[in-house]
Amino acid sequence: MLAVAGCQLLGDGSTVGTLAPGTLRPNLAADIGAREHPRVVATYGGVYKDPGAERAVASVVGRLVEASEDPAQSYKITILNSPAINAFALPGGYLYVTRGLLALANDTSELAAVLAHEMAHVTSNHAIQRQQRAEARELADKILTNVVQDSEKARQAIISSQLSFARFSQTQELQADAIGVKTLAKAGFDPYAAARFLRSMKLYADYQTANDATSGAPDFLSSHPSTPERVSLAIRAARQIGAPGFGERDRDAYLARIDGMLFGDDPLEGFVRGRSFLHKALGIGFTVPKGYIMENSPEAVLASNGEGTAMRFDGADLSGYDSLTDYMNAGWINGLLPQSVRETTIGGIPGVTGAAITQGWSFRIAVLRIGRTGYRFIFASRTPTDSFGAQFHETIESFRQLTPTERARLRSLRIKVVKSKPGDTPRRLAIGMSGIEASRRLDFFSILNGLDKGKTIPTGTSIKLVTD
Repeated sequence: MLAVAGCQLLGDGSTVGTLAPGTLRPNLAADIGAREHPRVVATYGGVYKDPGAERAVASVVGRLVEASEDPAQSYKITILNSPAINAFALPGGYLYVTRGLLALANDTSELAAVLAHEMAHVTSNHAIQRQQRAEARELADKILTNVVQDSEKARQAIISSQLSFARFSQTQELQADAIGVKTLAKAGFDPYAAARFLRSMKLYADYQTANDATSGAPDFLSSHPSTPERVSLAIRAARQIGAPGFGERDRDAYLARIDGMLFGDDPLEGFVRGRSFLHKALGIGFTVPKGYIMENSPEAVLASNGEGTAMRFDGADLSGYDSLTDYMNAGWINGLLPQSVRETTIGGIPGVTGAAITQGWSFRIAVLRIGRTGYRFIFASRTPTDSFGAQFHETIESFRQLTPTERARLRSLRIKVVKSKPGDTPRRLAIGMSGIEASRRLDFFSILNGLDKGKTIPTGTSIKLVTD
């Protein structure tokens, strides 16, 4: 699989400029980008079409290209229909930004900071360099495994090569950060926007995983440096240009352009509403226990409780099976305990449950049947307790078919931009948001808007709400 450069953009596929002569292996870069582009689009839910979002991106691209290290480089920028906070680059000038990232940004300069960073990956040929380094590391690891007699020595050498590759990737990220800040300032945008948006990304990631922002150890094999390191570098790079207070931000214009943009899950994949998953087209829903954080994806609904228990919910075709017991015993579960398989009924819906143990993990599995479709719940834990089984049963017993009224009322969440009034506080405005668990609305609102949740909001400030 191709190693993409960057981190995790115009929907019509328009390009800016022409390819610079003398760029490193330009034909190869363009070929790689063109080959991988359809896979990227399919993986991230397709292209997101929204005139306002496209104008927001288009408003900064030309200025950034002109200010970049290679103004002759062309770009194909795609907005992806994904709620994930992500942006990345492929060789040949293929840049991607998700609608989730557009929703988190609070002004034009923050979006420009993301694009400038990804353009830096392209002009520095980072994707090709990373691919070449990855291929060399893979070959070296194979040689070590096949030739070195001392298995422990071979293992240590492979770990060393992995760390070397991680450091190589981290260096690219920091280099792209530094180049991006310079490009941002040269284009007339606020150079401190890069640090602001990096902070927002970290806070949002902590919110999604229910982590305290002050806890957690860094992953030293990550391809990205830790966020505090990147924030510090971005601030230092901006200070070399000037003190805070110069450069365009343009919060009002940016938020006006994303007003009404789809937020969160695509309706075709169902909706996460707090601790509940609801699917309008399929007419089903369920709720996970308190303390679980849910994440929706095209393949499955995932949830975890921060205590080592994870859940996966997906669908399966049962048309080839006479009974749910036959399906449960069909071999798709490693380590299934045959004596644990039991047929059951949940709210009038036939089902089957079972347990499995394999490779140090304990599993509880349930399959519920509506027509030819099976709905599968898989709970997993390395250290199962009594609460593990109780949480499993609480979840599957919440599974139900939605009423026609519930299906009719289930609507997509969207960004709604309003102006703050005298005396408005984050707590007052957060109350009116939809689709967010009540106890978490204040934190979510503050992160989404880049505001201090304990301070009054200046009158007339453009504010993002999430509503249905």
